[in-house]
Amino acid sequence: MLKKPLIGLTLEQLRDVTEAVGLRPFAAKQIASWLYVKRATTIDMMTDLPKAARERLNAEYCVGLTAPKDAAVSVDGTVKYLFDGVGGRDIESVYIPDRDRATLCVSSQAGCKMNCSFCMTGRQGFNGNLTANAIINQVLSIPESRTLTNLVFMGMGEPLDNLQPVLAAIEILTAPWGLAWSPKRITVSSIGKLKELRTLLDTTKVHIAISLHNPFPAERAGIMPVEKAYPVRDVIALLSGYDFSHQRRLSFEYIMWNGVNDSLHYAEALVRLIGRLDCRVNLIRFHAIPGSDLHPSTTRNMEQFRDYLNDHGITATIRASRGEDIMAACGMLAGKAREQQAE
Repeated sequence: MLKKPLIGLTLEQLRDVTEAVGLRPFAAKQIASWLYVKRATTIDMMTDLPKAARERLNAEYCVGLTAPKDAAVSVDGTVKYLFDGVGGRDIESVYIPDRDRATLCVSSQAGCKMNCSFCMTGRQGFNGNLTANAIINQVLSIPESRTLTNLVFMGMGEPLDNLQPVLAAIEILTAPWGLAWSPKRITVSSIGKLKELRTLLDTTKVHIAISLHNPFPAERAGIMPVEKAYPVRDVIALLSGYDFSHQRRLSFEYIMWNGVNDSLHYAEALVRLIGRLDCRVNLIRFHAIPGSDLHPSTTRNMEQFRDYLNDHGITATIRASRGEDIMAACGMLAGKAREQQAE
């Protein structure tokens, strides 16, 4: 029988575990401290628990940390890690060092259901949701774990399509019994599933990033089918009911394609669409993927687009391109690993 992992369990869930093995409720905090603060790798390391209790724990549970199965290191210091996923699909996380910041981009699903035409992950289909264990494992098992300053849910999958494990992971990251991070160190990127987005906004204080990519609904629907189910105007209407002027930050992700969405005509429409929100726009250079006829926008067009937004009161920046020599687009390393397994 496979042992159940402790990593990924919240304090409430750990109390259920301690009750099942005959420990008092306060032992849950002791176990949480071993898991998330002291970073124990075995139950036997939890020496403030009675030996008999550790034996009972060992019979059914394990710590549940799993090391990356592969890594690709870029010349710019970016590291793309490959982990076992679900449904036969590996998952990726990306470590991005940048001066005094060290950001980890984590996956929430193996594949994705959203089927965005420009996304390598979406093109590979959907294989399953990650557990909270699989999400937190990405944070705790990489060599750079203790030096991380920020975390973004921008890897494989749509976080709000796997809401409960994502919320559990956020609780573990931010709770005083967990990693005790400030919510300001965490960003969740989403296409904007409305009900789930409202839950995320109401129950956490993490930053929000919305994948927009085109301000015209009909054109957006052509590359992002979710526009039909969750129109971006409805997403913006929901966001307008929340305060993003102080602790929480709202941003929009805008991938730029040459001759597709990078003219000032689109910048003008974007200002009309989001100009009333307290937000910023991250302009992203497209990482080419196999089988796509889309091409990155020129630096000149990206700069003109950025300057137009800034001149009209919207803070806009061009995100630096990282890891281009290690299959930069999300899903490419996992896709390559899958192809090799099939050979």
